[in-house]
Amino acid sequence: MNDASKADIHQVTDVPPPTPETLERVRRHRRHTLELLTVCAVGLVPWTVLLAVTLPSGYEVHQWRTTWVGFDVLLVLAMAATALLGWRRHRGVIVAAIFSAALLICDAWFDVSLAFGTSDVWSAAALAVFAELPLAGYLIHRVLAMISLARWPNAEAATRLTE
Repeated sequence: MNDASKADIHQVTDVPPPTPETLERVRRHRRHTLELLTVCAVGLVPWTVLLAVTLPSGYEVHQWRTTWVGFDVLLVLAMAATALLGWRRHRGVIVAAIFSAALLICDAWFDVSLAFGTSDVWSAAALAVFAELPLAGYLIHRVLAMISLARWPNAEAATRLTE
């Protein structure tokens, strides 16, 4: 889509430009969110190291079927929500699609990592490489394309409006 088409979309949606107060609130929320995520990321490092040295390499699991069926039900619900919101052209499709992509990536990781050392590793790897990861990548790509259509002030304009 060229720049003229994007401009036409913004004119059709008739979205007013953000006020300086709105931009300031967005800037403040962004800063707080990034501070929280930074603290969480730093805090996860020692926790991950602790798990790496203390968890057993093998463990007998109870409720294995419930865990995997529940995970797949969650994945079905996420994909169904993505499809429904997409058909309705609702902007919530972005959240549903990212959630679906994250679940697909997790599914691929756990399928492959839990199959290491068994004959099932090859089918798990094939499913990850040819289905789960490409679908997750496609969803992320589509979300980024949708976000690029949104009307956002560039960094310079946002800075000027908040000063």
